[in-house]
Amino acid sequence: MKISFNWLKDYVNSSLNPNELDDLLTFSGLEIEGVEKVETIKGGLEHVVIAKVLTCEPHPDSDHLHLTTVDVGNGEPLHIVCGAPNVAAGQKVVCAQIGTKIWTSDTEFFVIKKGKLRGAVSEGMLCAEDELQLGSSHDGIMVLPDDAPVGMPAKEYFNVKDDYTLEVAITANRSDATSHIGVARDVVAVLNTRNGEHLKINWPEIDNTLTVNQKKADNSICVTVEDQKLCPRYSGLTIRNVKVQESPDWLKDKLRTIGLRPINNIVDITNFILMEVGQPLHAFDADKIDGGKVIVKCLPQDTPFITLDGVERKLDSRDLMICNENEGMCIAGVFGGQKSGVTMQTTNLFIESAYFNPVSIRKTSKRHGLKTDASFRYERGCDPNITLWALRRAAHLIKQLAGGEICGDIIDIYPEPIEKAEVRIEFERVANLIGKKIPVEIIRTALTSLDIDIAAEDKDGMTLRIPTCKVDVYRECDVVEEIMRIYGYNNIEIDERLNSCLSYGAKPNPQRLKNIASDYLTFNGFNEIMNNSLTKSSYYDNNEDFPAERCVYILNPLSKELNVMRQTLLYSGLECIVYNMNHKIFDQKVYEFGRSYVKNSETTAENGEILPVTKRYGETQHLTFFMTGAVNGESWHAQRKSVDFFDAKSHLLNILHRLRMPMGRLETIPAAEHFLAEGLSFQFKDNKKQLAVVGRISRDVLQKMDCKQEVFYADIDWDLLLKSFPAKDVTYSEIPKFPEVRRDLALVIENSVTFGQIEAVAYATEKKLLRRVSLFDVYQGKGIAEGYKSYAVSFILQDPDKTLNDKQIEAVMSKLQKNLETQLNAKIRQ
Repeated sequence: MKISFNWLKDYVNSSLNPNELDDLLTFSGLEIEGVEKVETIKGGLEHVVIAKVLTCEPHPDSDHLHLTTVDVGNGEPLHIVCGAPNVAAGQKVVCAQIGTKIWTSDTEFFVIKKGKLRGAVSEGMLCAEDELQLGSSHDGIMVLPDDAPVGMPAKEYFNVKDDYTLEVAITANRSDATSHIGVARDVVAVLNTRNGEHLKINWPEIDNTLTVNQKKADNSICVTVEDQKLCPRYSGLTIRNVKVQESPDWLKDKLRTIGLRPINNIVDITNFILMEVGQPLHAFDADKIDGGKVIVKCLPQDTPFITLDGVERKLDSRDLMICNENEGMCIAGVFGGQKSGVTMQTTNLFIESAYFNPVSIRKTSKRHGLKTDASFRYERGCDPNITLWALRRAAHLIKQLAGGEICGDIIDIYPEPIEKAEVRIEFERVANLIGKKIPVEIIRTALTSLDIDIAAEDKDGMTLRIPTCKVDVYRECDVVEEIMRIYGYNNIEIDERLNSCLSYGAKPNPQRLKNIASDYLTFNGFNEIMNNSLTKSSYYDNNEDFPAERCVYILNPLSKELNVMRQTLLYSGLECIVYNMNHKIFDQKVYEFGRSYVKNSETTAENGEILPVTKRYGETQHLTFFMTGAVNGESWHAQRKSVDFFDAKSHLLNILHRLRMPMGRLETIPAAEHFLAEGLSFQFKDNKKQLAVVGRISRDVLQKMDCKQEVFYADIDWDLLLKSFPAKDVTYSEIPKFPEVRRDLALVIENSVTFGQIEAVAYATEKKLLRRVSLFDVYQGKGIAEGYKSYAVSFILQDPDKTLNDKQIEAVMSKLQKNLETQLNAKIRQ
């Protein structure tokens, strides 16, 4: 939100400069993201002066150009070629000298340079109103009164002022600071509290003659509120016989400074009050309110409505609308309609000042993708008790700038007034929360400067009445936060003592395990990615692995591309890979820690009771990684090797080993996932729950994602891994003093038998002496029957207490050979 420094000074009598104000606000809880010098006219009319046309003659080679000499007050006349039809000798004009920037838009300009036009030298430019942003006319050059002083800078003549805008980052809990007076309140409180000043906000003039009534007066607009929950308060005022015209310079300058485009005096007044006090107003053309009635209600689902930007939108049945007798006129608190707005032909007005339900406004704004200055404030919570002040302020300015007659009283429908919240604070509790004892006098000053009333005070504490503009202040800790930021966080000393105690965390430590896995992947060339948990539902249409009926849909999605929670990290990871490929990055290794979300098929328990919301949905943490392209980069001494299934499997197994997952508890089976062309599933033997899966993503999925090269994928159910983590701590032992012994077997086995099965049989056969089992050769072909293959397997044996003798070794190998033959139908290759 932009705040004008000069505008802010209208409400606070302070000698602060912009940089001092920046520091003051930032260290009192309103972060200033930037301070920018601005002019009411772009460029500040630099190098533009008041000049006098000395001579004016027709250009000999043109039927519309004129050759002029111009006195700019420095003693040497300039030769300027001018094409304006109204230029004449003796005129006082505005001259842009060499070096002047002429702005054609907010971002584009051209520089006046010395040049030639049809062979004649031109050393400047005589300007029209629109060329200098001093008006809209382009009929000819500006002709000034005869008393305009030659040589005076145009900036001085036209009273162009410098200003500074402060970009304030408004957090969701600071709805009270969404205006100049809201920021001024903080400035006053800080200066009074820290510097001992006695400042007050200079509240602007309003029309105090207006009275309030709930009934319609003669010739005024009638108001009916059908939904009091969505519109707790609605105030309105009818004004007739106004003159809609261009706003005065002071009003246009204030709006331009903070980035708002002036439209006309009525609309500009409503925008001015919005930025002044934070209360949105809406001006209707009263003659376009059919039946002379304003009805606040919701319209049927999918009712068409054309908004101010000319777009037809389908309304939701929950959208609150401001209607006349026949149709909707405005989406309440969000955006106006095309038919009922104020135009230059409007003569009668109805001004709306209301308080709408913040949640309703936020949802409507999200549904339609409309983010306006009004919705920004309404959804954070406006002050429900400032609607009348804003109407009186508007009436005062409209009578001043547009004339008109007030028709009847202010209509104010407010059946259940919102009272100030009462909060009790205890001084001892305040000191404990802050970490410092602040004198009661300073606390009192800080609170009263923030317009917080002290209803009662005793030696132990205060009873406070919180203004309704501070919607997030309703507890003792909220008040303490207000005191702290006004007193100054930097004024609270930090104790130099350091207290500590021993603590023992639960095991396993999830963060430590996560760091182990992340470190391993990062050290092996993987990059971590972080994707949005929201994705598009089309990924799950006709999806056998992740059916659409298990999707968790978003009630008010930002777009169709983000309308469900992801069931898997697969598609968001592939989106990232495809994005990188489109940017010519073809060799990729990425991983992500993230959550998946599913809707459980069961909504009722066995006893028939409806399950709570927390049990109707599932949320699971996963570690997923992807590999595509080449394993190694281009090099003169090594050939590029493409990623394959075994690279992905190796990294998966290494992660499980690093996390001390006992591989004996797992069994390996072919993956059942349809999105994998080939793959393996690692599941627990006892409960058959799948811990991890690894494989090559199918061509159908890659084609759907527009991915043009093979991608290998692995996923670990991280929550299941943590639950299954070994309870025992790591134990250490010395390196064995006795040598290892290696024995090899060449086994002929059926094609369906995997190395994992061989490994499992071996470890089950010899648990004491067998250290490692490795596959070092695979052969199929001559000498091997069809449907069979030959595996060369090595077995490493070792006894930590003694050297193994041949008898022991042969006994172990015989037992291994026998079990492999009986359990896997393996035969020794001759």
